[in-house]
Amino acid sequence: MTVPLDRHCSVELQVSAERVSQVRRIVAAHLRHWSLELQVRPVCRAMDELLTNVHRHVGDANTCVLELRWTGRHVTVSVADNSARMPRLLPSGGGLSRVMALSDSWGTCRTTDGKVVWFTRYAQAPQAARLLPSPPLPGAGESRRAPLAVLV
Repeated sequence: MTVPLDRHCSVELQVSAERVSQVRRIVAAHLRHWSLELQVRPVCRAMDELLTNVHRHVGDANTCVLELRWTGRHVTVSVADNSARMPRLLPSGGGLSRVMALSDSWGTCRTTDGKVVWFTRYAQAPQAARLLPSPPLPGAGESRRAPLAVLV
């Protein structure tokens, strides 16, 4: 299977509980379209955390931009918002701790307009099943006998 490199989706939104569920469905549809069914749940859970953090700490009056990118090897999700307040990793197990647990790498960086929080997951395209050559049957050179019944 040939994988087109650098698939990308970008959504600008004002974050609210309703919008988070809408964006989750959009991201899940893109991942399924890219044949990344196994990534839907962990990517969407980590993305929910990023968007929920924007809603809690930046406020729903501000817009943010969510980007989803797949390079053929990694899925990257980033959320950019216009708040200069940098997120903190809390030991409670939610928020960025959950993002960290669901991803291979994550980080934050300041921008001229605010910040970006991102995470990546290894996500190679599934390989098409190939038929393995069957080993020769015992006594293949011997006389042909009636096949035995095969139990399935």
